[in-house]
Amino acid sequence: MQPMAETSIPAPEAGRRARKKQQTMALIAGTALQLFLEHGFDGVTVAQIAAAADVSEQTVFNHFRTKEDLVFRGLEAFEAGLLAAIRERGPGESVLAAFGRFLRGGRGLLHEGGEEAREQLAGVARLIAESPALQRREELVFATHAAALAGLLAEETGTEEGDVVPWVAANAMMGVHRSLVAATRRGILQGMDLPRLARETDSQAERALNLLADGLGSYALKAGPEPGV
Repeated sequence: MQPMAETSIPAPEAGRRARKKQQTMALIAGTALQLFLEHGFDGVTVAQIAAAADVSEQTVFNHFRTKEDLVFRGLEAFEAGLLAAIRERGPGESVLAAFGRFLRGGRGLLHEGGEEAREQLAGVARLIAESPALQRREELVFATHAAALAGLLAEETGTEEGDVVPWVAANAMMGVHRSLVAATRRGILQGMDLPRLARETDSQAERALNLLADGLGSYALKAGPEPGV
């Protein structure tokens, strides 16, 4: 007689729980962002966020480790999507090509257009610009993304521990992403409309990725007299 199988949660119930979790996270994060935009990041407490969302403080921390994570909620999905794009690239496709395809995928409010999207992006840009705590958290998030990408590249290429090449490659590519984020925020705060800003961001991404593809050997050669002159 075979042993009884372990009892597991039925798939429909697991699906409901996952949806409920996502709904709760979205409610808390949306409530927090609205309060931050109205009062500033430092002017709002977790207790106030919990009260406005009609949940307990513990519920907030059950879903978000830190107050800063309420602002950067979507960046975990960015990392997961990036790593998936690298892993699932087709035969013969370089990691840089897969990275570029993912980067120019047209996600988020920037490519949605509309005044409401522009106002939200501008509000978040100001929020981060005015908060050293959010800036530090964002730096940590970028570093985490780069480390995850470097780890994947090292695994795929069979690189020995301590080899810097995967880290150089990962940080070069993530440097493109960070630069585009900064350029987008500058454009938003300068009042650029989203369609124009999206076009300029795509153009800058193309030029930056081409630079990485060509290598830095001939980049920014210093002008001066010819040797022997």
